[in-house]
Amino acid sequence: MKQRKRVTRHRKVGRLRAAADEGKHPWGPEPGRCYGPGFLRTTKKRVTLNLDADVLAWFRKQGRGYQTTINRELWKFMMEERKRSGE
Repeated sequence: MKQRKRVTRHRKVGRLRAAADEGKHPWGPEPGRCYGPGFLRTTKKRVTLNLDADVLAWFRKQGRGYQTTINRELWKFMMEERKRSGE
């Protein structure tokens, strides 16, 4: 039986610090949405989404968390459309 790697507390802290690196993610949380430990998260739904291969490749090239990046960009677009329509 394959042994699972134990993730130590030291590694978890290191990952959290790396994710919080300002140079890696120049954008901040959007107004009204909070990310990270101790914040409420929005409910997410699992969906199947067909994207063009070149679009998906571009997002994947951005690195880890590309699905979150896609979600963030769609959220920004949604908010812009809401402002335009006056919702």
